[in-house]
Amino acid sequence: MSALRTAAVVAAAALTLAGCVARENPSTRTGSQDTPVAEDTATDAGGAPTGGDCAFAPDESGAEPVVGMPPDEGPVDATTLSLSTSAGPVTIEFDADRAPCTVQSMAFLAGEGYFDGTTCHRLTTSEGLKVLQCGDPKGDGTGGPGYVVPDEFPTDLEPVETEFGSAVKYARGLVAMANAGPGTTGSQFFLVYGDSTLPPDYTVFGTMDASSLATLDAIAAGGLTPGPNGPQDGTPVTPVEIESAEVA
Repeated sequence: MSALRTAAVVAAAALTLAGCVARENPSTRTGSQDTPVAEDTATDAGGAPTGGDCAFAPDESGAEPVVGMPPDEGPVDATTLSLSTSAGPVTIEFDADRAPCTVQSMAFLAGEGYFDGTTCHRLTTSEGLKVLQCGDPKGDGTGGPGYVVPDEFPTDLEPVETEFGSAVKYARGLVAMANAGPGTTGSQFFLVYGDSTLPPDYTVFGTMDASSLATLDAIAAGGLTPGPNGPQDGTPVTPVEIESAEVA
């Protein structure tokens, strides 16, 4: 995990996967939420595409494949991801319109039991960053599924001007993907329990309800054990293990 700035805005590396190396990826869709459809994509009787164009790719950083590559069959039917955790329930409503490939990946991983038994390893409590980070099978910020999900960075978040330049507000209740730069999104995600100021470089794929936020508020109130990034960034004192993750 990279060091945090203590000001209202957090550097782009604030929500990275430690140990991963950013790299060039010509297929990465930065700044666009559209999923292009290949000309030879099959369609159903109504003309809707039946295949996908997510181009999931092997992770070149060296992460070993855990459950294989997700099938790229187009938008999934799942609308929610329900996390049963040791600290309480968290329900994420998928936003497939905004991030169809990310939703495909998260639904696939949950269906394969990828998140079961993993921990939410990182809590931040600074003024500009209030998130709980999960989704790492190693539990230390360095793990991933062995493949890369195309970037689907948001273009509709509220802009925020800071002394460090332009950023956006990741509002309380959003759920987004962590990464180590363009073309490195894997399985780690963060739950925003308080408005956070970040560059628009993290794919938003869902939202949480009031009950889920109450769970997060209780985790945050329990405090954290500071890590190398400072006193407001570390391991939550309240253990958070994802006991099961189910899509519906």
